[in-house]
Amino acid sequence: MAQENKFVFVELQEDASEKIASPHYSYWGSVFRRFFSSKVAIIMLVLSLFIVIMSIIHPVISGYSPTITPYINDFSMRFIRPNSTYWFGTDNVGNSLFDAVWAGTANSLFVAFTTVLITTTLGVLVGAIWGYSKRVDVFMLEVYNVIANIPFTALVMVLMYVLGSGIWQLIFALSVTSWLGVAYFIRVQVMIIRDREYNLASRCLGTPMSTIILHNILPYLISVIVTQVSRNVPMYISYEVFLSYLGIGLGRDEASLGRMISDYSQYMSTAGYLFWFPLAVSAIISVSLYVVGQTLADASDPKTHMI
Repeated sequence: MAQENKFVFVELQEDASEKIASPHYSYWGSVFRRFFSSKVAIIMLVLSLFIVIMSIIHPVISGYSPTITPYINDFSMRFIRPNSTYWFGTDNVGNSLFDAVWAGTANSLFVAFTTVLITTTLGVLVGAIWGYSKRVDVFMLEVYNVIANIPFTALVMVLMYVLGSGIWQLIFALSVTSWLGVAYFIRVQVMIIRDREYNLASRCLGTPMSTIILHNILPYLISVIVTQVSRNVPMYISYEVFLSYLGIGLGRDEASLGRMISDYSQYMSTAGYLFWFPLAVSAIISVSLYVVGQTLADASDPKTHMI
């Protein structure tokens, strides 16, 4: 064999050393793969999406309003039990309970999601600075120690009595101090990782505090934040139901699951479906959102899908 056929000259590639031999890795791709590997989570996600979509679309189509009672003088329309025409039956004034439940669900979900958005955003931002800065920590600990000793439920009830019933009053009452609990939780998580080697190196290189928090700390807290959200959404729905049941939540002209549970509790022995349908929808919402949130939190934890 000729000498020139035994060897093949290969061109020099200067960027060959920068290429990674391992397969491409996507964090969010891995998160969603792990999430959708759970059949229970998929079922609960579909159920949650169905409830949210129905609560948005159905009240617009039905035009339901708790202040409009077209059948108030038609006694034949009152207390009709569930059937093929009225799936959830009718109430004491002849309104369709099916329409009322979805209108109430829309308001309950709006209160819960808006409160979570406010408390999580404010809590994460303040908690990140609180946990990173020792000067801020001294001041915020005093504030937290004072407010944390006030029973949250009692404070919310007092605020609702002072402010009056209403959606935005309820959102304010639920948000005014609960963000501090989220901030304290984030503060603890930030303190755990703030003094790791890469953060110390960043500080030595003069990296601004905001950059370290946004790029070095908060990405590691995604699963923690998702866990908080998954716990708080059902919790605020429960608070709305509880406060409306006591008559200090949403106003009489605003439908809500809690208001219906409160108003229809007197008919448990004669027309129990009026009480149990809103209660069942409230329970389904809380359980489905909690399962979805917890599964997503586990999937977003980097430790569960490291390669």
